[in-house]
This record gives sequence, structure tokens and C-alpha cells, in this order.
Amino acid sequence: MISVRNRLPQLSGNKWLLYLGIALAAAACTPKLHPPPPPPVKVETEKPVVKPIVPPAVKPPPKQVTISLLLPFELDRLNPGSSYTAAGLKQAGIALDYYQGFKLALDSLTALGYNYKLVVYDTKGLPAQAHAMAYNPQIRASDLIVGPVFPDDLKAFTGVLTSERKLIISPLSPAKPSTFNNQNLVTVMPPLEYHAKAAAGYINSRIKPRKIFILKSGYSEDNEYITPFKNTIDSLSKGQVQVVQLTVVRGQLSSLLPQLSASSANVFVIPSTNEAFLMVTMRALDSLAKTYPVILFGHPSWEKFGFLHADILQRLKTHITSAEHVDYKAAAMLNFLHSYRNAYHIEPSEYAIKGFDEGLYFGKLLGENNGEINNLAGAGFTGLHNDFHFIKKPGLGYINTHVNIMDYRNYELRKTE
Repeated sequence: MISVRNRLPQLSGNKWLLYLGIALAAAACTPKLHPPPPPPVKVETEKPVVKPIVPPAVKPPPKQVTISLLLPFELDRLNPGSSYTAAGLKQAGIALDYYQGFKLALDSLTALGYNYKLVVYDTKGLPAQAHAMAYNPQIRASDLIVGPVFPDDLKAFTGVLTSERKLIISPLSPAKPSTFNNQNLVTVMPPLEYHAKAAAGYINSRIKPRKIFILKSGYSEDNEYITPFKNTIDSLSKGQVQVVQLTVVRGQLSSLLPQLSASSANVFVIPSTNEAFLMVTMRALDSLAKTYPVILFGHPSWEKFGFLHADILQRLKTHITSAEHVDYKAAAMLNFLHSYRNAYHIEPSEYAIKGFDEGLYFGKLLGENNGEINNLAGAGFTGLHNDFHFIKKPGLGYINTHVNIMDYRNYELRKTE
């Protein structure tokens, strides 16, 4: 018997589910494909600027300025068996006071950053000792020399150091610079010539008289005041002010009466320092002032003369020039007094005040200019005892020309306004 294979039965309509399952299974087994990510965007960043580390500038230390101080201490008098004379003790006192004031000034400047080496030498008040010191190499190498103090010592010292070099200060003497003829000299105390010029300038500008009467003692030293006074008056007034000179004998002033004015001020100048002459002449002038108005101008030394009576000076409306006016109420002066008392436990003398002014002035100039002082004429200064207005004269060095005009009011000497 022949068997016949049966035909496969047809699929039902649900077979599409089978195909879908197979397709899903295949899809599940197939890796998923994603589009490639975009390339990263390069961002340009600024590179940090590395600044080099610069160490802070180191300010060089100030130059050490060497100052030689030549003063008459006479220290050998302290040795056993020796003693000071009255004059020597006075000189030593001046030296000590000046030194203390000068050193206090340098201490004040040192606190501001300056640097000083102060070397003190004892001249013993002897010209021979001062002369020998001029050959001392350490003194000669100093940035500044202050002293000697007295004219004879200073002349012996400066006579050696005549060639151009650093400055030599004459700290206390008003002696004429022509006494020394040294181009390196600095005369701090105004010489008499500049007192006479200042008085003449004041009279010409403030009083404006037609005549000026000069009462002379007959001694030749009067001319040291009279000559610069008259020359200045003639120059300033262009010869319009008449200067009448009279040598007064025993107070006789009667010969001047016809020339005096009873209504306007009569200006008198007395350049003498002779006590006997002044006593007689001042009394005569005081009697004259009862009838004629008088304004008197005197020698700067009168400030220290105890024999001149304040009542007569005031009645005669006396004026004098001074390089030593101290205002004890000024703030700067009060500060100095406080510092000086704290440092030395004593009151300062006029020499201590001068030492402080000069130490402060010259010390600051030296400190600011690395030990050099090139032009004092351009460096003014207002001090405790006087101002410094220097001029330079060929062969004579620098000279302080500033003086104050003082007059007697309320029985005391005051600076004119």
C-alpha cells in the first residue's frame, strides 16, 4: 500500500505574533548604535602671568657725618694739684653749655634717621693748642669743624687751613671776618657792621627823618659802627638824609639846639660802649628830651649793660639791635626747655640755646646732603635765639646778617612790631 504524506496545515492568523516576538528578541540581542558625540570645543584660557618676585628696595643707611667740636674745656685743670681760675671756669662753663645744646640737637636729628659722629676736642683756651689742632688729620678730615670759640684761638686755627675745604664754624664770636680772612669760615653771630646797617635801614624806612645826629665819644672804636651806618643811610636815602656828627664833651649838647625840631622826632645814634661817657651823655640827652622829641639808637652791647637805667632808656624811646632775642613763650622754645631739662636736669644758658640752634641747622644740612654743605646763602633758618640769613663774601666765607630791632616798652626790651 502506498502511503501519501499529508500536507502541512496552514498557519492560523495568530502567527504574526510569533514573528514579532522573534523580531523583538533579535532587537534585544542587537547592540544599540548612537550617533558619535560632537568633538569637544577647545576653550582658550589665559595663562596666568607669573610676575617675578622683586624684593622691596632697601634704603641705604644714612652716611655717618663726622663733626669736630673744638671747645675750651681746660680739662687738665681737673688733675690733682690743679684748679680753675675764675676766667677759666667761666670759659669751661660756656664750653659745656654749648656742647650740651649742640648734642641735644644732634640727638633730635638722630631720632629722625640721621647718623652723626661727634668728636670733642679741648682747645684749653690757648691759641697754641688751637694752632696745633689744625694739623690733626682727624680734625681736617671732618665733614664740619665747629670752633674754636674765641677770636685769638680761631685765628690761630684758621691761619693753617686757608685753602678751600669744608666749612669751619665760628659759633659764638661776632668778630669781623676780615680778622681771619678765611674763605671757609662761617660767622654765625652777626658782626657789628650788620647791626649798624640794620639800624640804618630801620631808621630810613620806618622813621624817615631829615637829619640824624651821631653822638661820638672820641674813641676810634666808634667808627666801626659809624662808618657802615653812614654808608648805608647815604645809599638808602640817596643822600637825602643829613648825618650830623658831634663829639660830645662832658655831656654838652647845646651846639645842636639850632638844628633840632620841636615838633617831629629827632633821631640820635650813640655808638659808644664806654660807661663813663654813656652815663653823662644819656643824662644830658634825657634833659634835652623834655623839650625836644627824641628817638635814640644805641650799640647792641647795651642789652647787657646793667648800669643803663631802664626809665631813661624808655623816656628816650631807645632802640637797639640784637642777635639774641628769645621768646620763652613760643612753642618751639617750650619744647626745647622740656627736652633740655630732661636730658641734663638744669636750666639752659644762652650758650646752650645757641648750641642747639647751630647743631640743628648745620646738622640737618649735613644729614640731608650726605655730609656736604654747598650753599648756605640759600638755606635760611628760624632759630630759638636768632634767625640765620647768610651771605657769602669772597675770601671771608659766609656771614649771618640777621639782627632784630628792639625797643624799650613797659620797662623791658621787646622786639619791634
